[in-house]
Amino acid sequence: MPSGTVLVTGASSGIGHVTALHLAELGFDAVGAVRKDEDAERLRAEGLRAVQLDVTDASTIAAAREALGDAPLAGLVNNAGIGVAAPLEFLPLDRFRHQLEVNLVGQLAVTQAFLPSLRAARGRIVNVSSIGGRVALPLLGAYNASKFGLEGASDSLRRELRAHGVDVIVIEPGGVKTRIWDTSNRLADEILAELPPEAERLYGRTIEAVRKQTVRIETESGIEPRVVAEAIGEALTSSRPRARYLVGRDAKLRVRLAAVLPARVMDRLIGRAIG
Repeated sequence: MPSGTVLVTGASSGIGHVTALHLAELGFDAVGAVRKDEDAERLRAEGLRAVQLDVTDASTIAAAREALGDAPLAGLVNNAGIGVAAPLEFLPLDRFRHQLEVNLVGQLAVTQAFLPSLRAARGRIVNVSSIGGRVALPLLGAYNASKFGLEGASDSLRRELRAHGVDVIVIEPGGVKTRIWDTSNRLADEILAELPPEAERLYGRTIEAVRKQTVRIETESGIEPRVVAEAIGEALTSSRPRARYLVGRDAKLRVRLAAVLPARVMDRLIGRAIG
């Protein structure tokens, strides 16, 4: 039976929340890392342990590390993340930096803090990336950059830690029915309000088309978070885990097409798919 402590970041909702519950079902001591007091209390009411942790705040990472102590850590699931959507031509650079800080730099900060405990247990690191880390879409350049970066960092880290007995596994979901799409649209509204009128003139149709696609993923076509949680559970329990797990039909299809089609053909297909 699976056992040991696994820390799951971004556990307040969506994939992280469902993953923490699923890992507890499997027999792990699942610890959900969240930013807010009320989310920590809710997890505890559900029978989980919880710590407060903001991946962009070194002091909260250190406090979470101290709260868990020096006991070996069977797993770390780096799931926390946000989605910034806007045309790269007009995207404020501070927004771009924040996207990288949360989705890439923050993942490494948490990993560095807990690596001694992971090494003690010969544990596993599971980085939740995205199909957006393999195939980029318009208006999601900042998000794609963060996930492409996480893919590369994961490969390097896996090869660095191989001799230490710590495995690094990447999860690559396609569209998932989570609040990240609603949150991303609200964040996009904030950013678009800051942009000059020219941005609407040049990109308005694309922005509206992408927004419709994200709403459709959240309400209709996306897979349930439980599917991703089960892939994470497999990554943590399999005797021979894969380096990457593609999750969802759309993710698998996109990777297959990108592998065989010229980039210009993919550009046209993506354009048509968006509308």
